[in-house]
Amino acid sequence: MKVQLNVKGKSQYAESVNEKYRSSACGPTTVHVLLNYICEEHELARTDINTMYNLLGSTRIGLFTWRIVGNLRKLLGPDFHIATCSLEEALQQLDKGIPVAMKFDKWFSLQWFTKKKPLFNYHWVPLIGYEIVNDELYFILHDNGHRTRDSQIRKCKYDDNKHVLSFVKIEAKKDVSPNCK
Repeated sequence: MKVQLNVKGKSQYAESVNEKYRSSACGPTTVHVLLNYICEEHELARTDINTMYNLLGSTRIGLFTWRIVGNLRKLLGPDFHIATCSLEEALQQLDKGIPVAMKFDKWFSLQWFTKKKPLFNYHWVPLIGYEIVNDELYFILHDNGHRTRDSQIRKCKYDDNKHVLSFVKIEAKKDVSPNCK
């Protein structure tokens, strides 16, 4: 079984992103990508990554989960449901055609000496799909780019990363935002 949404990625290292923000702009870049897919007509979706960086309260060490949830709730208002979610909820969102913000966090989850090396130590990415191969779950994600390249779609094995992962769903309420996914 495979689900992969046609989400357009963006690099946090794009020239349009302030140079001093680039290394820590994965959270704002992820939100920017998700909002442009979920509800491109929303004013916040048209906001550039530099403005998003400040609106979300990003810092040089990244963007905390509680901050992304709280600030998005304030910025998007009652038309959206923003919350942390479980793996099962994240997969349900993808099945409904809605990408999810996924955070790799080796440092604040205290997983410094784990035997399984995660794909990233600390990084927000748009989770755009999943695939089950031989009863093993693989995630399909945009990696938000690198200094030398644009964002690309990558796969990672859930089991190798589960100890450092968390998920945030951004869901438009249909009764208020009918043109959003």
